[in-house]
Amino acid sequence: MPVSTRVSVWLAAAALAGWTVGAEGQTLPRTPWGDPDLQGTYTNSDEAGIPMERPAELAGKRLSDVTPADLEKLVKERRAAMKKLGLTIGGTSDNDTGAGPPQWYESYNAHNSRAWMISDPADGQMPALTDEAKKRAAAVQASRRGGDGYFVGPFDSPEDLVPYVRCITRGLPGSMMPAIYGNTYDIVQSPGYVAIRYEMVHETRLIPLDRRPHISENLHLDMGDARGHWEGDTLVIETVNFRERSAFGGASQHLKTIERFKPVRPGVVEWSMTFDDPHTWARPWTFGLQLTRAQEPLFEYACHEGNEGLKNILSAARAQEHAASGQ
Repeated sequence: MPVSTRVSVWLAAAALAGWTVGAEGQTLPRTPWGDPDLQGTYTNSDEAGIPMERPAELAGKRLSDVTPADLEKLVKERRAAMKKLGLTIGGTSDNDTGAGPPQWYESYNAHNSRAWMISDPADGQMPALTDEAKKRAAAVQASRRGGDGYFVGPFDSPEDLVPYVRCITRGLPGSMMPAIYGNTYDIVQSPGYVAIRYEMVHETRLIPLDRRPHISENLHLDMGDARGHWEGDTLVIETVNFRERSAFGGASQHLKTIERFKPVRPGVVEWSMTFDDPHTWARPWTFGLQLTRAQEPLFEYACHEGNEGLKNILSAARAQEHAASGQ
């Protein structure tokens, strides 16, 4: 399709979506009360396979240095790796669980928007951990007796497993990260509030926009305490008061995050998150991905802490111990 034709089609689509395009750029449709209208269902499935940090083979490059040809090559490699992984999801190559047909996985054939996720620092690497963070991580490791709380035990009680396995929460930014399925999100707005509903684990964040103060620093939540405001057409959300059990990367309860939901063209929102926690990292850092309009609604995520999976994990561990004892 010639460039002129593509531009004409894009402008027509923008007009139909309520966007205007002029010398000063794009203007979103607005809600009846005047806020930019971001409402709708989105997915991040096309971002599956993007590493958080810059891959070793791209050492010395910045995100802006990656050419379309570079990205196309990376995407082909990631798709092949995802298909191979899909054959044994939930098991190993030695213990193939028959994970199911490829069409079950939303992460297949992703069209990545970038080579890696971290945009700041410019080298694409996560800042160094502080000594305090290293000690905190060692204490968590010791409390799990060498296990990871996910694949590796011991699993003596539900508390030995991470909240995600227990169907409690994926935390933040876990709830925004692409997985093999459940990558859909609803954004709903009302005067003074924005709500974000996540398909996986079915959590909903209700975010006030009136610049009210955060709750007491003595209260901590798995998804933190969020407050939002608008900067032009960009939704900015500051979140504090995280619980350490669900904070990303072993962050402390002092973690503060800044999210930005920036519409870049009809049906596409650039999402980013900045982490600021001097108790964990040597400096603040930022990563991001794209959300695109989804064609399907959110589906039921029928998972709860008392499900059969958790019961079977614990009972299987007891059976394994009994067999090992020779009794």
